[in-house]
Amino acid sequence: MTSNGWDVIVVGAGSAGAALAVRSAEKGKRVLLLESGPDYRSAQMHEAWRSPNPAVALMDPTAAEGLVWTGLNSSRTDRQQQAPYWRGRGVGGSSSVNGQIAIRPPMADFEDWVALGCSGWAPDDVLPYFAKLEDDEDFGDEAYHGRGGPTPIYRTPRSRWGGVDIALADSALAAGFSWAPDVNAPSATGVSPYPINSRDGRRVSVNDAYLEGTRELGTLTIRGDALVDRVVFDGDRATGVRFVADGATVTEHADTVVLSAGVIHSPGILMRSGIGPAAHLRSLGVEVRQDLPVGRGMQDHPMAMVSLPLTDEAAVATPNDRHTNVCVRWTSGADAPVNDLMFVSMNQNVLSMANASTGTASGAFGVWLNQNHSRGVLTLTSTDPMDQPLVRQRMLSDERDLARLREGVRTLVDLARRPETAAITRGSLESANPDLFAALDDDGALDDHLMATVSDAQHGTSTCRMGSPDAADTVVDPACRVLGVDGLRVVDASIFPLVPRANTNLAAIMTGELMADRLD
Repeated sequence: MTSNGWDVIVVGAGSAGAALAVRSAEKGKRVLLLESGPDYRSAQMHEAWRSPNPAVALMDPTAAEGLVWTGLNSSRTDRQQQAPYWRGRGVGGSSSVNGQIAIRPPMADFEDWVALGCSGWAPDDVLPYFAKLEDDEDFGDEAYHGRGGPTPIYRTPRSRWGGVDIALADSALAAGFSWAPDVNAPSATGVSPYPINSRDGRRVSVNDAYLEGTRELGTLTIRGDALVDRVVFDGDRATGVRFVADGATVTEHADTVVLSAGVIHSPGILMRSGIGPAAHLRSLGVEVRQDLPVGRGMQDHPMAMVSLPLTDEAAVATPNDRHTNVCVRWTSGADAPVNDLMFVSMNQNVLSMANASTGTASGAFGVWLNQNHSRGVLTLTSTDPMDQPLVRQRMLSDERDLARLREGVRTLVDLARRPETAAITRGSLESANPDLFAALDDDGALDDHLMATVSDAQHGTSTCRMGSPDAADTVVDPACRVLGVDGLRVVDASIFPLVPRANTNLAAIMTGELMADRLD
């Protein structure tokens, strides 16, 4: 089965793909947006995902059905076993199931991108698109912000913060950290309220923000439940994609093919299409079209926590109370990149919720490595698009990352020991975190503890890295074109040359907005 062709096929209706498809269609391009998961209207979203607290949906198996990839696992460090790696599925992608955090990377990240060969991605290039995508309730009139864009930006007032939010903010301020009311200001550092993509207390995904109001565009066609197998070529030019829908294999053709399937599935499609590490592809019987480091270089934010046994007064009052409202960007040392670590409050310690039957409320302080050196690897397990790849994030495999996260954990413990935090806790921190405190004062023991226990922040990037075309680790050039072929681009967080010093959702939306203006 074939069609008469499209101007653009976009594969993936997540944060980057939805923005790219809509903006391209608004310019008059005929766009086919393919999504492996369900296509549904905003009103059909399970109400649990609208909650300010994503734990409500995560604890409800009926909410996750269809909207979260099943069978997708990853090891976090080389000492950990494979465990579920949550990624969104269906229109909206991970913006439909994430923590709703709407923070930008510091503009210094994009200076780093340019230094790595990503010309056209400097702060002055990307800032207008961050402004374009947003409707910032508090700071929309600032020159570096936007008002009236698709994505609402809301900050919970302190009067509605949870006990852990207040404890982290007050402990950090008392310890000498600065106050930064707008974490999205270009050079913000210190204690900030978390902005979220929410309106009237309800999640706004890219399905809501971009797709819902533009479905009547005659130039945009959305097709759900379309699992893309591979890109099809005529010589060295991509001419379309082959996908499975309703049990049939379908081929659609376009002048330009854009993969926006995310950090896990964009590299998978490339490799099944013969673009990836040659030896790996040959081992699977895939004919090599281009030998490129696809699937190499994955990054995420390794995260460690200090559990806080909470008093009744500090515990969340209802399941729909926001799980986090405060973050602290900070720099671990004189030789470290600025804002290389981040503290976060957790009014509910989701990892301890399985023990809720004990009746003991638990929160946590977390710290994640905002910028790191370690790189992971993603490989195919077969050529069947139904089979999930093997993901090994290899967090903390670089000693420089371990040293800085050790510093972060020890500083986090110092904050947790402050009187501002003691006011919300019952019992001792040591009894709530016995393994951590047993290892805290010994570098080797603490390294072992971190290697065994760190989680990730679900901020995966860099499996199809963008950079200079002559660099050994580059998959796409600064125009997001896959090296060595024509008509094929990747536009999502997989192209980020390194994980940003922030959650990835806004940066992914920005990427879709920017590239819609740059498509030929």
